[in-house]
Amino acid sequence: MTLFEELTWRGFVNQVTHEELAGSLEKEPFTVYCGFDPSADSLHIGSLLPIMGLVHFQRHGHRPIALVGGGTGLIGDPSGKTQERQLLTKEQVEENLAGIRAQLERFLRFEGENAAIMANNADWLCELPLVDFLRDIGKHFSVNVMLAKESVRARIEDREHGLSFTEFSYSLLQAYDFLHLFDAYRCTLQVGGSDQWGNIVSGAELIRRLRNQAAFGLTFPLVTKTDGAKFGKTESGNVWLDAQRTSPYKFYQFWINQADADMPRWLRCFTLLSVEEVADLERQMRDAPERRAAQKCLAAEVTRMVHGDAALENARRATQAMFGGDLTGLDDATLEEVFGGVPSSAVPRGELDAARLLVDVLVESGVFKSKGEARRMVQSGGLYLNNERIAAPDAKLTAQCLCSEHIAVVRKGKKNYHLLKFT
Repeated sequence: MTLFEELTWRGFVNQVTHEELAGSLEKEPFTVYCGFDPSADSLHIGSLLPIMGLVHFQRHGHRPIALVGGGTGLIGDPSGKTQERQLLTKEQVEENLAGIRAQLERFLRFEGENAAIMANNADWLCELPLVDFLRDIGKHFSVNVMLAKESVRARIEDREHGLSFTEFSYSLLQAYDFLHLFDAYRCTLQVGGSDQWGNIVSGAELIRRLRNQAAFGLTFPLVTKTDGAKFGKTESGNVWLDAQRTSPYKFYQFWINQADADMPRWLRCFTLLSVEEVADLERQMRDAPERRAAQKCLAAEVTRMVHGDAALENARRATQAMFGGDLTGLDDATLEEVFGGVPSSAVPRGELDAARLLVDVLVESGVFKSKGEARRMVQSGGLYLNNERIAAPDAKLTAQCLCSEHIAVVRKGKKNYHLLKFT
């Protein structure tokens, strides 16, 4: 497939400024940019669609620019917002930029042919003289047109929050970004979410007016679930790309738990699987939906891209832990997440050196009501420590009983778990 055909098949095309863009992308290499908001030190999975968009452009021979809004981030984009964002300090923005750069480098090649470029618009916006900007740039924007934008009109009609002049000027700054990147890198294409359409068109029009050159825009659809719910939100909030904010286990679980109805679209837009591979997973989903082959593949592909092979393997083992799988190598934090809803008891760490009977400690910890009950469970083959069967009633509690640094996982029968936390 051509690039535009692939983008269309994967569901990336929402609006384009010029019909001839599809053909132009096959005739010559483009430099294409997409902006990322530095309001946090990590991107979340709502950013995955534009990131994957840049990945496809680079794979087809075009040069991507990942523009991190260090300058515009000091103001905040009003698009899709019901009230003004809390303004960040320059120091906060710089800290956030460092985290975002590291995440983008997992997806884009910054060396070799058509190497990606990382840019920060603070480098030019924070040096821009105000009077020069108003005179040279501001005069090309009609306030009447700006007021007609949905994102602006909705906020103006909201008497409680309104719209500050700071936010109102955002679209001018984003348009200037496009002009600057055109001058510095010959960038002629901007991509972004559908809520950025007005800003993208403004930038392309500014280039046409001031440079008498054609510039293009393409927007991606906003990602929503089949049931209309917002994608990427859970009860605990955003699903982040930073492992400290959302652990690889929880990240993997998010994808595993997606509905069958969403699988065809998610496999296309969040992975690099081929047409044939996606069709095969869709067939497996129809023939044996209980196996959840599509969800498992999706979770593996996305977790590997974001967190790497080691984290993926750890997330898989953690997922299998609740079904009697191997617990080796799981750390305290992961075990706490996997068994977050099961009972637990604190045990003095000194008990590990006292060579006490395991059943005695389990009774004292409330796992069993009596030693007789504990021994009967051992004799029936139903007591497990770290998913390994305990065969002897006189088994001792030692440091080897730990699964991780501080935790041992006790299981009675098939699914009654209890954590012993050695403190």
